[in-house]
Amino acid sequence: MSGYGTGQGAEELTFAAPPPVRGGAFTRTWWGRAWLKALEDTALDGQQVKAGRRDARAGAVGAVSVRPGRITAVVQDRDGTAYRSDVLVRTLTDEEWDRLLDLAVDSAGHIAALLDHEMPPHLVEDAAGVGVDLLPGIGDLEPECGCEAWDHCPHTAALCHQMARILDEDPFALLLMRGRGQRAVVDALQARSAARAGGAAAAGGPADAADGDGTGGEPRGVSAAEAYALRDILPPLPAVPVPGAAPGEPPALDTETDPEPGVEPAALEFLAADTAARAHRLLTELLAGRPVSPGVSASGATVAEDAVRLAAGRPPAWIAGRLASGTGRSRAELDLATRAWGWGGAAAVAVLEESWTPDEAALARASARLAEAWEDGERPELSRSGARWTPTGAGAQLRLGEDGRWWPYRRVGDVWTPVGPADRDPAAALTTATAEGEREDFR
Repeated sequence: MSGYGTGQGAEELTFAAPPPVRGGAFTRTWWGRAWLKALEDTALDGQQVKAGRRDARAGAVGAVSVRPGRITAVVQDRDGTAYRSDVLVRTLTDEEWDRLLDLAVDSAGHIAALLDHEMPPHLVEDAAGVGVDLLPGIGDLEPECGCEAWDHCPHTAALCHQMARILDEDPFALLLMRGRGQRAVVDALQARSAARAGGAAAAGGPADAADGDGTGGEPRGVSAAEAYALRDILPPLPAVPVPGAAPGEPPALDTETDPEPGVEPAALEFLAADTAARAHRLLTELLAGRPVSPGVSASGATVAEDAVRLAAGRPPAWIAGRLASGTGRSRAELDLATRAWGWGGAAAVAVLEESWTPDEAALARASARLAEAWEDGERPELSRSGARWTPTGAGAQLRLGEDGRWWPYRRVGDVWTPVGPADRDPAAALTTATAEGEREDFR
């Protein structure tokens, strides 16, 4: 039943009084401005509206109660007198709600926007097209105030301005004023969606499903953002499957058919097995709530970096040889890069294979860290070349990454070899490099 009032069993929302507004526009959304336009068009005295705006800015409006057909707040006058103020809004009939809900189910984007706290203009326009006015118009905001004014007074005008701020944040408050709260609307939409899905399954079959939009063309689909917003309306998704104990076996590609020139079936099988292993580890760790292991995701990796990651999986010798030659490395260089990968992934490989020269700011930060790392008289004598600091006669080296971390290196024969993970403390990194040398001497 339409009309002014709260109705039986009505929902109610109470919004705490927000802080005063200091300058700027009072509302930031188009639907908030439309609400205030209805106030301005309804009030006979524009000066009362301006006074209400000033009072609302000053924080004169208390908590606002929103119910079907009515909003209420206590508004304090400038002399300290408090008045209960109400603004009445026409609720929609059940038949109007049916039209509005049917319209919303036809367009996932409408409700997705509402659930994301947006009022889509097309929803308002489409609703008007079927005879349902969502936003108020001239004469739709009926005032009632304890000051006994017969038209909008500063108190009801202040309440309307405060309501515009509430609508900015929660457009579902408008639907509650029109008769139904968010939970009731979502439940009704869910029921309609399920009924339509059941009807389509019974009547359509594959041919109907192929049409998607009912035009016989390509299916329209729903954007990911809309699908996520509709999570409370659509039937629940099935539970996430539990991954198996091990990744599946890759397909056998060595068939009787001769492959295309340059295609190596065994190499493709290796890549498929690597992809399955990475996907299995990633899914297992994410479902367990653990951080993803370094090297599981190759997103953004260069060809040279991903070749090292593949080599770290201990492929057959012939594949490792192809990875080396394909990236311009010798086998020894690939083995060294693989060792670095084990200590820190792509960042460690970059420190091994790339050289950079710190700018003045980075060099100043590095010098400060070195000065702080040792007690007086304990710091070793270090010579610098680019971003590498080498203690005299120690067989060890510190390499500075561009992220400010220090990597320990040890000379093995004629080759500087990474021997541990990065550390923010250069003294700790050098201890790692020195300790590694002592273990090699012991062996």
